[in-house]
Amino acid sequence: MTNLDKTRNEPIEQLFEKIDDTHAVMLGLNQTGHTMQPMAPEVDKDRRTVWFYGKRDSEMGASIAKAKSGKARMCIVGPDHDYHACVTGTLTEDTDPEVVEKFWSSVVNAWFDEGKKDPNLIMLRFDADEADIWASSGGAVRFAWEIAMANLSGDEPDLGVKTHVVFPKGESRIEAAE
Repeated sequence: MTNLDKTRNEPIEQLFEKIDDTHAVMLGLNQTGHTMQPMAPEVDKDRRTVWFYGKRDSEMGASIAKAKSGKARMCIVGPDHDYHACVTGTLTEDTDPEVVEKFWSSVVNAWFDEGKKDPNLIMLRFDADEADIWASSGGAVRFAWEIAMANLSGDEPDLGVKTHVVFPKGESRIEAAE
């Protein structure tokens, strides 16, 4: 269950925890003709950076390899469907071999014939600019109760918290709306 107090008061920390707990996010470039695709995130919480292993000959990899960076969007749905976020930022090619090493695993290795030295391997670094976060708690019973009460009272159901986070360089600003 998502902690709504943390969504209100520590949304950036919670966002990176949720990304770290997610096996796949949807990632895409903000370019005409590019679609979002599932990608496995690797989170560096200290640097507030998300890394992705990609293939240089993929649509996304080729675009980033050519331009070196591009505006992108990442969408997260928590495993319990009580946390959703859409994060905009910049996706950049990064050639740091320490990063390749840091997150390497047997799962990643399965995608690259020549392992860490595969010439088709591209590391993509996602740096967030801003995020919209929706969080709820209580599950299906709470949802049904809120819908029933809203239908009886005419008020909107109270299903959680929406927070907007801006990531300026070096600090963050949080705007919460409930």
